[in-house]
Amino acid sequence: MLKRDADHIFESLRKGLVPERGIDAFAVGIDKERGELQRQLELVTQGEGSIKFLRGGYGCGKTFMARLALLDAQAQGFATSFVVVSDNDLKFHRFDDVYRKVVSELGTASCPRGALGDVLDRWIGQVEEALIDAGEDEDAPDFDEKVKKRLDDDLVQKTGGQVPQDFIRVIQTVFRLKQEGDLAEAGALVSWLSGSGNVAASAKKIAGIKGDIGSRDALDYLRGVLEIVKAAGYKGLVIVIDEAETILRMRKDSRHKSLNGLRQIADAAGSYPGLLWLFTGTEAFFDERRGVAGLAPLHDRIRFSKQGKFASLRQPQLELRPFNADRLRSVALRLRELYLDASSDKDRVEARVSTEFIDRLVAEVTKGFKGDVGVVPRQFLREFVTQMDMVEQYAEYVPMKEWGFEPASLSPAEEQALAPGQAAPESEDDDGEVPVEEVW
Repeated sequence: MLKRDADHIFESLRKGLVPERGIDAFAVGIDKERGELQRQLELVTQGEGSIKFLRGGYGCGKTFMARLALLDAQAQGFATSFVVVSDNDLKFHRFDDVYRKVVSELGTASCPRGALGDVLDRWIGQVEEALIDAGEDEDAPDFDEKVKKRLDDDLVQKTGGQVPQDFIRVIQTVFRLKQEGDLAEAGALVSWLSGSGNVAASAKKIAGIKGDIGSRDALDYLRGVLEIVKAAGYKGLVIVIDEAETILRMRKDSRHKSLNGLRQIADAAGSYPGLLWLFTGTEAFFDERRGVAGLAPLHDRIRFSKQGKFASLRQPQLELRPFNADRLRSVALRLRELYLDASSDKDRVEARVSTEFIDRLVAEVTKGFKGDVGVVPRQFLREFVTQMDMVEQYAEYVPMKEWGFEPASLSPAEEQALAPGQAAPESEDDDGEVPVEEVW
């Protein structure tokens, strides 16, 4: 592993965050679940459109699994996007917001974020190379016109006329402006195509467009982006929508519209060949009447079933199991190996952060959280990295003697997870089932 990736992992864990890269190095105990997501990638590679939901309680690794799925997808030639549902800057019932976040977070193995411009350049380059290979002279005065015509033909053929005309006009104008060397205006139009609402009217006028991408048109624009991604040589697009349970905290009208938006995505998923939607959410989001269970068409579409302790991995909802002590121990051992590779005092860290100490840490942390191991991964990993840091920084520090772990203050989500028998109170504005409506 590259040192910068290892540094990123440990810096993220110190802050209680899921690293964005390198996490396959300590992904343990999730082979079957990872295999199911690989099956989904194979389906979309074959031309299917698909949607999958990761369900699980707090601390069971939903975000980790989603991040890992994106890394696996990028390694196999997919473009990806990771979006978090938010009360502040992403209201899920406004799909122009969703589209803007999806495209702004568009990434590839070579361009982690904001990759739409890079994807466009790659597509144009491949069209040019194909024409040259077919015998066209790249220095001929009509070469650019032939490239433009091929781009137009590809767009029409691949999207079946299902993308807005403004989408096509913008792509055509971006190509022309790049050929003329006007990179600033071309970049402004790429920003417009990415959903930005801050593009100057002068740039829009060049392309013959007005206004911004609206909520009702955004899914059609996404279809265009998907086809460009595939035309550029990528196998497809994987979009993660993380923390869908945030929808439960929205006002009733926004919550209803958001759930209906999710229903529309689920219904349309199969008509987007090469696109995999991956949502994460808590059991409450899927099972409570204020959530998915309250919208019958959506609930019936993605219903979760389980026989005893067995649940099929291939149903729409993929259940993630809570951590147990053995898995915590295995993760700690993997992380110690990574830490030792970059440590300035490998022997001391290895001797003092021993297997015996790791076993004690697992036992004490588990006890500190009332025995509910599923709640503790974030706290445990942060504390474990801190202990390795302390040993490396202080020659006299011996964790087996000095360490006395007291659980840090819990977040509301952690408090709720420790008291699973106490259901979240229904809001006063809850009025039964969610009405079915078309929001986009």
